Amino acid sequence: MEARYGLPAGTILETALAWPRLLPAVTGQVSRSEWLEGVATVLAPRVGGAERAHDLVVEWDAYRGQIVPEVLAFIKEVRAAGVRVGLATNATDDLDEHLAALGVGDIFDVVVNSAVIGVHKPAPEFFREACLAVSAPPERCLFIDNDDRNVRAARAAGLSAYRYSKAEDLSYVRAALAL
Repeated sequence: MEARYGLPAGTILETALAWPRLLPAVTGQVSRSEWLEGVATVLAPRVGGAERAHDLVVEWDAYRGQIVPEVLAFIKEVRAAGVRVGLATNATDDLDEHLAALGVGDIFDVVVNSAVIGVHKPAPEFFREACLAVSAPPERCLFIDNDDRNVRAARAAGLSAYRYSKAEDLSYVRAALAL
């Protein structure tokens, strides 16, 4: 897609995830659509104008991601064992719509969205809100994330935390949870 618009690979993601641009979106200060408009504005001079940039961003944003089947099965297994499962994530204001589009809108007991609570991972307040949402003290919560910084921050906030990188990692977590 980027090649068709004359951009080096990774340009859209780099532009979209630039922290000064992303932070207002993941803390609810701007909507997802406003964030995407900002991305298009930055890219416009590089792709031949505002209309082409808008089209590019719309095309890029249409991809919703993929559900890892092993992770989905793990979540179902944990919930079947009577353990509450929450999704605690840095996201934009339309996370619920994205989850529904992926068919997992009801898979979690709770969803803690940084755009809704106004604070993002790895802030200690984020983890406090996540623990409150699952009605458990930090020492009774396990946080799983793919980012070392977030895992370290969760541990500093008193949670157990595990760094996930691939589906095979879940066997360790299963054993820890005695599943």
